[in-house]
Amino acid sequence: MTSPKHARDTARGRYYSDPAGGPDLVSVTNVLDTSVNKSMALVPWGVKLTVEHVLDNVVSIARRVLVDRPGLTREIKAVHAAVRERAADLGDRVHAAAEARLLGAPIPDDPEVAPYLVQFDLWLASWGVDFEAHVEATEITVLHRRLGYAGTADLLIWLPTGPARRLELWLIDYKSSATRPAKSVYPENTLQLAALRYAETVLLPDDTEQPMPRIERTGVLNLRARSHALVPMPADRSAHRAFRGALEGTRWLHTAASSYPALSAPPAAARTTGKAA
Repeated sequence: MTSPKHARDTARGRYYSDPAGGPDLVSVTNVLDTSVNKSMALVPWGVKLTVEHVLDNVVSIARRVLVDRPGLTREIKAVHAAVRERAADLGDRVHAAAEARLLGAPIPDDPEVAPYLVQFDLWLASWGVDFEAHVEATEITVLHRRLGYAGTADLLIWLPTGPARRLELWLIDYKSSATRPAKSVYPENTLQLAALRYAETVLLPDDTEQPMPRIERTGVLNLRARSHALVPMPADRSAHRAFRGALEGTRWLHTAASSYPALSAPPAAARTTGKAA
């Protein structure tokens, strides 16, 4: 996960500090990680990775089963977590390279990231993007103090998608993957985009503020090693209401007690006093 200027990781997930001195603001991704059930996708994926690891290493695993069963169990259980961490790290590096490209900053030599950056460049060229004229902002923090959340928008950009190729302001989130098709998205991507779209305030790099501009379109830019796709998402007011429900659930879960005292049965003598006639 990328690390915006005011973001910090806590025991409850990521929060943003408010430079104006107000209460901390829960991150949009923290809300989705806390209150959106992703087990239907993640459990089969984790099982698939684990099975593939066992089948690919069946000989060495068979040798260790009798001599190091606890260690082998820990190793096999950690397979999907290690893959997920590597994917998240790659995603962070792809985000950083895309931001550097738009800012004209140096980009580290990274053979793993290079194919994704090629696809990003192809996407920019296909839309005839002029960095100075069309890129409104990249990796910019947005705040919604009244509702208590914050997040980072990957890209605000003008694209000729309106009637008669009129320029429209898009809010775009990058998603990278080594396995998923370029046109695939998750439903919670819509909630993420809606939360960012309807934020109240944009926080500039010098911590000055501006009202959130009017976003006309939202979408996910999927970057793959050999392909790319911009997928429009319906991040409208109804999606924002759904996000607010997840936000309320997150707020409750983050403040709820983690344990409660057990209730013991009263002594036998006391139990008889309330016996019905």
